[in-house]
Amino acid sequence: MEPDKSIERLGTEMWNPVIPWLEALSTEEMLMVINEADQQVPLLVRNQTGEIAKAVDLVVEQLRRRGRLFYVGAGTSGRLGIVDAAECPPTFNTDPSMIQAIIAGGDDALQQAIEGAEDDFDAGGQAVMNHGINARDVVVGLSASGRTPFVLGALQKSQQIQAHTISVSCNADPEAVRYSHVSIVVPTGPEVIMGSTRLKAGTATKLVLNMLSTGAMIRLGKTYHNLMVDVKATNLKLKERARRMVMLASNVDYQTAVSLLEESDYEVKTAILMQFLKIDAARSRELLLRHDGMLDELM
Repeated sequence: MEPDKSIERLGTEMWNPVIPWLEALSTEEMLMVINEADQQVPLLVRNQTGEIAKAVDLVVEQLRRRGRLFYVGAGTSGRLGIVDAAECPPTFNTDPSMIQAIIAGGDDALQQAIEGAEDDFDAGGQAVMNHGINARDVVVGLSASGRTPFVLGALQKSQQIQAHTISVSCNADPEAVRYSHVSIVVPTGPEVIMGSTRLKAGTATKLVLNMLSTGAMIRLGKTYHNLMVDVKATNLKLKERARRMVMLASNVDYQTAVSLLEESDYEVKTAILMQFLKIDAARSRELLLRHDGMLDELM
């Protein structure tokens, strides 16, 4: 059996002889080496802000057209997509169907590694069809290598049905570019433990996802003066955060903020607009609906 030379050429699969043998270091020294490697990642991501901006604008355009955003990945990349999708409804009060995630191997892959699932190109395409993805949707393929068959299959099928495609890869010249309208490439290079892409590559992917979803939500009016004014106040911490946001945005005292939120069923945007325009909750909701939730347009 011959070795796969193409894998050897991937930056994320290379061995870095400059890194000292971690097992020979003290625990603190070992952690400092890992931390030093991690510090390179934000700068590499910064080099891709132009492409990330294109991706954000594309996502916003399609979400405004009632499209959806799908993350598709395997292993670490797939799990990071699931985390980002799951955090949008409580943070930005999005419908759970707006941002979804597909991981190779299905739900079982959340709890345990199902490595072979990522090699099934056809399964990626079938997953796209199973989720009813269409031309209004955006599919983001997450693959550290840039060549994961499951992800490539999903991107190819998405293009065939005229959905919009974005890829996030951590190696130069990724195959995913062939199937992507926008390609975000963050070449993170060798890991401190050869091939363990849950490290720098995983960090890069998480940073890109943070920018992609947060940037889209900001453009959709889910924030106001850097406050998460569409938050769902479902627990004590979030209710207290909602009160502080109303105080900051409306320049009112604590008790007034509490009263406004109680009248508006703890809808922060509604409460802020009530105070600003001196209207009741029903009228505030009506105006926000008419302006697609864009509080800036009404203030």
